[in-house]
Amino acid sequence: MSRPCDMALARLDTTATSVEEPHRAQPALAFQPPDGFIKPNRWRLYRDRIRQPAAEFVGTMLLVLFGTGVNCQVSLSANTGVASSPKGDYLSVSFGWAVGLSIGVWVSAGISGGHINPAVTLSLATWRGFPWRKVPGYILAQLLGGIVGAGIIYANYVHAIDIVEGGRNIRTLATAGNFGTFSLDYMTNVSCFFTEFLGTAVLVLVILAVTDARNSPLQRDLLPLVLFILFLGIAVSLGMQTGFALNPARDLGPRILTSMVGYGTDVYTFRNHYWIWCPIMASILGAQVATMLYDTILLKGEQSVINKPDEWQTRQCTEIEKVV
Repeated sequence: MSRPCDMALARLDTTATSVEEPHRAQPALAFQPPDGFIKPNRWRLYRDRIRQPAAEFVGTMLLVLFGTGVNCQVSLSANTGVASSPKGDYLSVSFGWAVGLSIGVWVSAGISGGHINPAVTLSLATWRGFPWRKVPGYILAQLLGGIVGAGIIYANYVHAIDIVEGGRNIRTLATAGNFGTFSLDYMTNVSCFFTEFLGTAVLVLVILAVTDARNSPLQRDLLPLVLFILFLGIAVSLGMQTGFALNPARDLGPRILTSMVGYGTDVYTFRNHYWIWCPIMASILGAQVATMLYDTILLKGEQSVINKPDEWQTRQCTEIEKVV
């Protein structure tokens, strides 16, 4: 015979089972995508991760492709064994590089910002809050773009280079200058450095001005045109003596390419390793100084570290607002 307490426990167990059972039996709701939803494929996921560096790669490749291409055409066609008459002059070279810069920025600006220049990337990271975590990827992409762009042009003009050099296995600085930059003989080391420093500073200063919303802002579509005019002006005014590198990737990428195809170490040892302190260091310092001066004297926006309110000022303003 069951005791009253056992019967009560049995009823309690039955009640608990009747409450929990529907909960356990309830099926999980499956995800129902909205109408028109398309599941991204796997390549799209990878592309979104590399899209910005890839844009810098393509933009720099186009810059170097047009620039070294016009260098080769003008220089090599001066040899009668290559062409019956010269195909261009220094003005042609200036136009070719200006076209390369404007096209490279046009292709990449909407995706990566269109730096296509390590000096620009480093100056924006130092003064404008560009994420430092992106800097290595940007610079690597720019350098690889310079190598590939120069490689394409070398493959295109290799037979003309053979004629000028006197054979496939002969490579000298006479044609290396079509890819990397080399200063004129009468220039001193200080003069070389100053020329590249000045050219890069002018380039960056004007870029900052035309992209400043409180100065002379441009529609995005007009930026490549302004850069074309700007770079053309720098080339015809300041470029003769050092070849207007103004961009470490534009010089180092093609220089690496020349050492890969048989030019040897001469492209590096020229003028006590000219490639380090002139096309690289001078251009980087020129961009840094130009950005610092613009942000200190002309910029009113808070996108620069110079113009951001400090912690003390922010705290004082907050306390005043509370009182008011």
